[in-house]
Amino acid sequence: MKRVVFNQKGGVGKSTITCNLAAISAANGARTLVVDLDPQGNSSRYLLGDGVDSLEHTATGFFDQMLNFKLRPLPTEDFITATPFENLSVLPADGALEELQAKLESRYKIYKLKEALDALDYDEIWIDTPPALHFYTRSALIAADSCLIPFDCDEFARRALYTLLDNVAEIRADHNGDLEVEGIVVNQFQPRANLPQQVVAELREEGLPVLNTLISASVKIKESHQQAKPMIHLDRSHKLSQEFATLHAELQASQKARAKAEARKRA
Repeated sequence: MKRVVFNQKGGVGKSTITCNLAAISAANGARTLVVDLDPQGNSSRYLLGDGVDSLEHTATGFFDQMLNFKLRPLPTEDFITATPFENLSVLPADGALEELQAKLESRYKIYKLKEALDALDYDEIWIDTPPALHFYTRSALIAADSCLIPFDCDEFARRALYTLLDNVAEIRADHNGDLEVEGIVVNQFQPRANLPQQVVAELREEGLPVLNTLISASVKIKESHQQAKPMIHLDRSHKLSQEFATLHAELQASQKARAKAEARKRA
């Protein structure tokens, strides 16, 4: 299963959601890979800490060899780094990714990521993306089976959400007919405030796929970032850890239900 976590708006928690759900996948025994396509490299640093600064192979090298037509390109596995957490690896990003984007776009290498990920042997792949719709995010949407959309409850995010859904629909129509929006993940939710509750209720009334599990706002997540430990490894009993675990279980249950429905259609 390959999921892309995508929103064109920054600061909505893409890296936090990606890494925490991936960490739960790995803790549950699934061989899990995080693919970091954001030049900021937040997911990479979250999972590797300062060790990310000394890496020889990153996503930059992975994409760069697509442009240089090497007779013997390095296999994708050579660009993947094990994290300190069992069953969890990362294809890390760095700032140099930004410099390659225009070249990759002009050479139309948009399907290369899909080809590479399809050849890997992982139970779950989680793809973190930059806050923009360009080569890397399009590559991720083409490579993925489903899309998760982080959402924080303000009016700017809500306005951007409709454009985002249109963009995902266009990618599905033109490049990846199997891509689906698996759900909207409400992040940094404040249950005692009226506006977040109102926005979530209205999105559901509109028929948008807002997931049942809401991720609370908490300063604990900043400690998690600082220590480079996803919540399940920092404090398994914390409310946020439990919410991420519940969200992961919700996604797994939904995936199984879809698989059964598809099987019935084919029967």
